[in-house]
Amino acid sequence: MAGAGVAAVRAPFLTSKEQFHAFLRAGGQPGSQVGTGTEEDTEEKKEEDAEEKKEEKCQSEPPAKRVRLEELSQDEERQQAAGATEKEPVERKRARGQNKSRPCMKPKHYEESRLCPSMTQGCAEKCCFGSRCRFLHDIGEYMATKPADLGRSCVLFETFGKCVYGVTCRFAQAHLGDGYQNIVNAELAKQWEGKSLVRNNLSKDLQHRLRKRKFSFQKADEYLRGLAKAHGNGGKGGKTRECSAEEQGVSSCTAPPEGLGDSLECPAPLEQGEGAKAEALQRPSPAGGEEASSIKTVGPVTDEDVIKLRPCEKKQLKIQGKLYLAPLTTCGNLPFRRICKRFGADVTCGEMAVCTHLLQGQSSEWALLKRHHTEDIFGVQLEGAFPDTMTKCAELLNQSIEVDFVDINVGCPIDLVYKKGGGCALMTRSNKFEQIVRGMNSVLDVPLTVKIRTGVQEKINVAHKLIPKLREWGASMVTLHGRSREQRYTRSADWDYIAECAKIATPMPLFGNGDILSYEDAQRAMQTGVSGVMIARYIPVGLLEHLPQKINERPPYYLGRDYMETLMASQNVDDWIKISELLLGPVPTSFTFLPKHKANSYR
Repeated sequence: MAGAGVAAVRAPFLTSKEQFHAFLRAGGQPGSQVGTGTEEDTEEKKEEDAEEKKEEKCQSEPPAKRVRLEELSQDEERQQAAGATEKEPVERKRARGQNKSRPCMKPKHYEESRLCPSMTQGCAEKCCFGSRCRFLHDIGEYMATKPADLGRSCVLFETFGKCVYGVTCRFAQAHLGDGYQNIVNAELAKQWEGKSLVRNNLSKDLQHRLRKRKFSFQKADEYLRGLAKAHGNGGKGGKTRECSAEEQGVSSCTAPPEGLGDSLECPAPLEQGEGAKAEALQRPSPAGGEEASSIKTVGPVTDEDVIKLRPCEKKQLKIQGKLYLAPLTTCGNLPFRRICKRFGADVTCGEMAVCTHLLQGQSSEWALLKRHHTEDIFGVQLEGAFPDTMTKCAELLNQSIEVDFVDINVGCPIDLVYKKGGGCALMTRSNKFEQIVRGMNSVLDVPLTVKIRTGVQEKINVAHKLIPKLREWGASMVTLHGRSREQRYTRSADWDYIAECAKIATPMPLFGNGDILSYEDAQRAMQTGVSGVMIARYIPVGLLEHLPQKINERPPYYLGRDYMETLMASQNVDDWIKISELLLGPVPTSFTFLPKHKANSYR
């Protein structure tokens, strides 16, 4: 019988940690099964593992740090031996700048043995580097040092009729002819001619303008000037007056239009002075005078120049009852979303993107916004803590990429985001939260959605208080994860509370999220009154003996039905490098893995 929080695994597969790693070290050989070792061998393995742990603990600290600690301890011993009555503080040099003693991840021979990109593109005579190019231009020399191909079929050539990587492809034998010429299937390539497979790429021109700060944020600047004018102090340290739902008098006298979009509500009565602040938050300051836009026009170009679009005239998104794939950080990349789309996901969303990194034109962050042509309903999720950066980022995306909605991340629980005021922290910073939602809504032509949790603390729910405010501020939809920040994934999602919030959110759509691991879970969740469900992470189903499944359960050490299944159950990063080698070939001998933001899967 499995204990609390441990998933049940059939008895024949159960094993110990030592036997599990011994099986993997032996490569799944027949003589390395469970129970083949003696007790003496098991004790020896335990001693070896203990020694390895000690060595790893010693190696975890940089050599320079250990030397400093030894010097400090020697200084203290000298002071104690001299009988000094007052210990003088030891001067410690503050560590600044980059870690320049870190290992170089890029081998020196990489560029020397790399073929020039102009050769793969069939324009060797037009190499942009000319005589200064440090890459190879001799295909014969490159093929002599190129590793062996990984297979006989190239998926790019079979799908598109042409492989853009040419001779550098690790499956090149499928599309190379005489003289290493790249073969092209003209009939198949013509079907894809002119079609854009992946959209929302970062162009060099846009990246240059962002880095030189030459991108025009006209709407965002107008909103921020109106925000500062409402506070009357330049926008620094200003606070808007908080009103409860009862004081605001939120009414629902008119039915909202079908689908997403701001609901048409009668304006609530506001006191004098308070209405001016709300109006300044809802719309930019009027053009004219010193705060007018620098762009001069002869007359109105569109109706929007004279009359602001009403909420019902904005682009709407109808996703009620559809299956929404959650924006999964470090997991929900474009290939993963394509697989989920193939299995039936209706709505997809990109990984959490930090707004400040997008405004800086970082290519790695803009890669999170890429959209495949099969994603018919696609949105992006932004993370930020301040109205200026979030509003500017929303206007940037509104002008440069194609999305159906923009989501604000108010549910991220990690300390790296929370301590900077983003993620879950926005639930306790209602003033900044309001300014962010109103500002982004004023510059976007697509619906604005918000993803929140039940609260920050475990037993103090605040989502039901925020949902009416979000509806008033301009949010088109809210997604509620049924756990607090403190709970993480140690408790089950509170779907009773999600059902209460769904009633409060009416007529605004509310999607529920948490513990939806099967078709039955999704059907049960829809009966709570939510407009739809959001699905996220999964656990291995085949090894569990009991239902319902729970995301907070973890399987113990077990031996799978073959070596590959056992290898995929390993928590050691070296074993996962072996899996990647099966697809991409062996890594260099000097390869070193560096985990992202203190990942647990690291030796």
